[in-house]
Amino acid sequence: MRILIVNPPHPSIGSRIPREQLPPLGLLSIAAPLIDAGHDVTLLDAELGPLTHDEVVRRVVAHRPQALLMGHSGSTSAHPIVAELTRRIRAQLPSVIVIYGGVFPTYHFREVLEAEPQIDVVVRGEGEATAPRLVAALERGSDLAEVEGIAFRRDGRIIETAPAIMIEDLDACRTAWELIDHTRYSYYGGMRAVVMQFSRGCPHKCNYCGQRGFWARWRHRDPRKFAKEIAWLHRTHGVVLFNLADENPTVNKAVWRELCEAIIAEDIPGITIIGSTRADDIVRDADILYLYRKAGIERFLLGIENTDEATLQQVRKGGATKTDREAIRLLRQHGILSLATWVADFADVTDRDLFRSLRQLISYDPDQITALYVTPHRWTGYFRQAGDRRIIQLDQRRWDYKHQVLASSRVPPWRVILWVKLIEVLVQARPRAVWRSFFQRDRAARHGMRWYTRMGRRVWFHEVKNFFFRDRRVTDGPTLSAFWGAPQDHEEIPLRIVRRREPDARSGSTIPLPQLVPN
Repeated sequence: MRILIVNPPHPSIGSRIPREQLPPLGLLSIAAPLIDAGHDVTLLDAELGPLTHDEVVRRVVAHRPQALLMGHSGSTSAHPIVAELTRRIRAQLPSVIVIYGGVFPTYHFREVLEAEPQIDVVVRGEGEATAPRLVAALERGSDLAEVEGIAFRRDGRIIETAPAIMIEDLDACRTAWELIDHTRYSYYGGMRAVVMQFSRGCPHKCNYCGQRGFWARWRHRDPRKFAKEIAWLHRTHGVVLFNLADENPTVNKAVWRELCEAIIAEDIPGITIIGSTRADDIVRDADILYLYRKAGIERFLLGIENTDEATLQQVRKGGATKTDREAIRLLRQHGILSLATWVADFADVTDRDLFRSLRQLISYDPDQITALYVTPHRWTGYFRQAGDRRIIQLDQRRWDYKHQVLASSRVPPWRVILWVKLIEVLVQARPRAVWRSFFQRDRAARHGMRWYTRMGRRVWFHEVKNFFFRDRRVTDGPTLSAFWGAPQDHEEIPLRIVRRREPDARSGSTIPLPQLVPN
């Protein structure tokens, strides 16, 4: 089958900065098994440029695919774009089969299929095994109800098939690197870059995050095989920057240590690895942090989320402010930059709350900071807690963590953003941060600090300009529950986890191995 996979252009500022774009890992992961099954697969990455909607439609129509696959890592805010593009494409290619995947359509498949008749099938959850089975069924003309992990329409009804079985062996899933021109992707200051995924999922139950639900449980690749792939990408394609897409790659200390040692053993000089993890894992690994740095890790994003202990307990973060501070100190001690994420409005904040956050963030002394706004998705537990809060942003394209979407009754939106922008400036431009940007001995750390300052300056002015002159908010919006509908946290695991059986050495029979099962 002739298949075109499209990464749609996204309105976020990150999609508008030349030479700071990463390849779409998720779509390349879906493409690989389709290629291996013998299909003619092409990728159109409309983030490069980015392409206008008119140009995307023109290129898709010119390609004339039999099947069109679309998805985006920021799937909630990208959904209106996917909907618009697929409507226009279907109008010119009436026979094309439109397949849609991602986190948002996984949980909102009913609304998607009801509102968007041009979308034929939604892939729910992991797609590497589902996509080739779906395409094979389409080619044979067999019953789609037999394909696990999808939703589709039949006779005016929406059919939801059984959940797909969770992929146990991540090493069996390759990435279709052959579909991209590596020279077109760079990040972290012009470094040739890729996104890779060592593990999937997270065992923690932070109630504002849907990653645990989407991925079902934490799994990881073979450390040695993963290190060899890094080495191959560096030596074959000149890749020097590796951005880990893992939610929490350091869950298992022994496995993470094995990965660091495997990368070191590959002897790949000059590579840079960045990613995200939890502060408590950094504190736990104090004795092996020297291996982190030796393996090429130069920056870790730490999900600080908030500086208030009560708020951290409310969102079930499972961390502590003392641990956050110690993690930042340990990373600096080993020459690794800390990027602290802080969410401004988990609670109904006051000016005093925001001032206290400023003081605490400065005392944390992170190298870098990124401020976010709470974006409550329907499939998370936090959605229930925030159900009665008012919506001020009705445009779904702005539900990207960088725009205020929930009202704070005691601080108007304009004052919230002024506080947030002030906090970013004061934390990032404090004397210690400036000194680290220009005078510290570590050349890699200086590069990382200066790059982030340049990027942050562009984003800072972009967000302020958009807030006051382009974005539109409402003052009498609906409640969160009225806007999105019923909570979906009871549907949090869209994959089926089977109970594997292994031989009992004593009797030769099989015994069940306990596994996480959907709740």
